[in-house]
Amino acid sequence: MQVKEKLKINNSYKHILKDTAGRLVWLVLSFILSFSSVVGGSCPFAISLITVSSKKNFLFSAVGAGIGYIIFCDSSDAIRYFSAVIISTLGTLAINMFNARKEVYLPMLVSFLSVLSTGLVMNIKDSEVIGAYALTFGEAVLALGASFFFFRAVHCNLKRLKYKALPVTDTTCLLVFVAVILSGLSFIEILGVSPARIIAVAVILIAIRFGSQSWGLIISLCLGFALGISRENSMFLLGAYAFSALVAGLFTSISSLGIGIGFSLSMVFFAAAANMGSFSVCCVIESVLASIIMVLLPEVLTERISDFFESGADIAPDGSLRQSLVVRLRFAASALAQVSESVRDVREKINELGSFEPMESELRMVAADQFFSISDMLGDLAFEFDDAEMFDFKSAGKIRRMLGEYDIYPENISVIVDKYDRMRIEILASSKTKGLESPRIKNEITKICGRDFEKSRTNYSGSNLMLTIIEKPNFKMSFGFAQYCAEGNLCGDTIKTINDSRGHMIFIISDGMGKGSRAALDGAMGAGLLSKLLSAGFGFDSSLKVVNSALLVKSSEESLATLDCACVDLFTGKCEFFKAGAPRSYIVKNHSVTKCELSSMPAGILRGIEFAKRTTVLNVDDEIIMMSDGITDIGEELLDEFLRFDDSDSPNDRAKEILNFAVAHSDVRHRDDMSVIVAKLIPGK
Repeated sequence: MQVKEKLKINNSYKHILKDTAGRLVWLVLSFILSFSSVVGGSCPFAISLITVSSKKNFLFSAVGAGIGYIIFCDSSDAIRYFSAVIISTLGTLAINMFNARKEVYLPMLVSFLSVLSTGLVMNIKDSEVIGAYALTFGEAVLALGASFFFFRAVHCNLKRLKYKALPVTDTTCLLVFVAVILSGLSFIEILGVSPARIIAVAVILIAIRFGSQSWGLIISLCLGFALGISRENSMFLLGAYAFSALVAGLFTSISSLGIGIGFSLSMVFFAAAANMGSFSVCCVIESVLASIIMVLLPEVLTERISDFFESGADIAPDGSLRQSLVVRLRFAASALAQVSESVRDVREKINELGSFEPMESELRMVAADQFFSISDMLGDLAFEFDDAEMFDFKSAGKIRRMLGEYDIYPENISVIVDKYDRMRIEILASSKTKGLESPRIKNEITKICGRDFEKSRTNYSGSNLMLTIIEKPNFKMSFGFAQYCAEGNLCGDTIKTINDSRGHMIFIISDGMGKGSRAALDGAMGAGLLSKLLSAGFGFDSSLKVVNSALLVKSSEESLATLDCACVDLFTGKCEFFKAGAPRSYIVKNHSVTKCELSSMPAGILRGIEFAKRTTVLNVDDEIIMMSDGITDIGEELLDEFLRFDDSDSPNDRAKEILNFAVAHSDVRHRDDMSVIVAKLIPGK
């Protein structure tokens, strides 16, 4: 209980300190804005701030504004502005009492009437001419506009600014709010040099250096306007800051020093053109000092600034193409699954009404299975797109600009980072594009993305090509294989190896039924279809359904093939075995041999078969050994003993030794086709 009481006391103290600090901030801001004036001496900004303050803070804003006006204004203006402070405070109190804080027009109306009414009273008292009334009305309009900008700035969500999700209007209002505060501080000068203007220039240069030229231009316009109207003959700052920001943007590719020098030289030109004596010289000095500040920023601070400008750049907004595509694919998969169910129901009802040949009924069911297969394949694509944790739009833009320098203009560039922080780059271009596979292009992409990549792979489809570059994995596979034909020159086993361009190495052995040409056809069909589907990005289960359906309808005669697959994740070493009627495989770790034996049905016999699966994790120098049943038929004990003591150097030599051993110990009269794959995990870098 004592601990809880202490925590409550500490939390209450923190809450009090936080509230006190917040109220002091409002007091200081209103104090600064009380002497933030425009040409002609109008300074209604503090009154505008009072009207947009919250219930907790508006009294503190009123106190700060009142003190400021009394200190910095002459007697007549002090009385007028102090009266306006009282009127705006009462108006703000009424707004708070009626809980109307969300309506922007109410603060605008209160500030407008406060400034206008007090101004008119002073005009009447002093018997001013028509021009004075016009200035009073203009000042009231200025207060009204300031209330709008301040209201939007105060009520914007700053977290959205970090993630580039803040509306442009709110961003502009926030910049104007900051610019008005700096204009108030610009009256503080040291030998004519204003720290506020130094800060303003430094902010512009930092925005150009770590953000973008557009950010620098927007900020320079806001700050230049606010500082330009704060004193007589200084409006040239608006054009000077904006044009100098454009000039500095030309040197972003050089260095921070280049940006600072470009901005300062441009300011020298404007200072000379303005010909305002010491003020012009001071503006140049301020630019030089701001450039020095930017160049000398510590690395820790520059990293934080860079993170601020870059944060959110890779976040796809809600309703993005990726999210829409994932949703549509999932709905399509669900719809096809329902179609398949409907086909199955209709088939059952037809069978109840009449007699049909078994083969005809089976073909109908295979057709229904095809809908399920397509549904699963669409689901695999949806999973792949959803697995893309982030689309790096910023890097994609940089790559596009870099390719443009080589006169290469691709149709689409996707830089995809998955949930495991692996990067994959896909560039779609015309098949006539030249130079895209150049090593120089790869080196440039490596610099842009800050990652090491493997050699690019190119796939052609009609008039287009797809260049795929994946991040260099932690591991590679050293592998070898060997085969023996039991009858003629055609082997009934088919071996396929695939690098799927997503960081996986896949090994396939497909064993067709029997020997010779017919077995070779079934084996080639099974391995060929499966490898194409896996290369296209479909999953093992959905791909097996397609292969199984294809073998079922291939001919009226029985047609089957075993499928033995191993998929190794080259980033983690994770190895997954998928078996459909295939014999055991072996995992060799430090001369210790472990069998991977899974019961399953081959493809092409029955509908609805599934892979039997097992997962393991490989370390460096671990091996996997896959083989067809022609080798395993020599006997488990004999084969296990050989594998345990065989110490061949390379996987290719080991595969040949295993094959020769199996041929030597098999019965010549019952010898089957034989295939073996040996793959070893080795370091990739």
